Amino acid sequence: MISEKDLESMGYYDMFPDADPVNWADFYSGWVEKKILTEGQERLFENTLGLVGEAGEVAEKMKKLVRDSSRFTNEEIMNELGDVVFYATALANIYGRGLQELLELNIKKLDDRQKRNKLRGSGDNR
Repeated sequence: MISEKDLESMGYYDMFPDADPVNWADFYSGWVEKKILTEGQERLFENTLGLVGEAGEVAEKMKKLVRDSSRFTNEEIMNELGDVVFYATALANIYGRGLQELLELNIKKLDDRQKRNKLRGSGDNR
């Protein structure tokens, strides 16, 4: 797990000089749970389809940028990315993890791949 000392050494807190010392990932995971409307298997499907749908909206904006030279604002893309994070967090919560652990696992995985020069390529276990 990443400690406060690790975050400090990476300059994380320097990026948010006015922020309260709150674990935003844990706060957000709890906040997401209060917005969930479905339960059980229905929730799993709804959250998964929500994630795919919102990621599709991000992709749609990019497609239109390339195809039609259609512009979008930073706020528009950030809103869609926020929806992606919402559903990714909801799914992590289902599996008893939450956003904090999801982020930590992803950092660990990608740092390991980088160390082994395996960021390129395909496959989960590279």
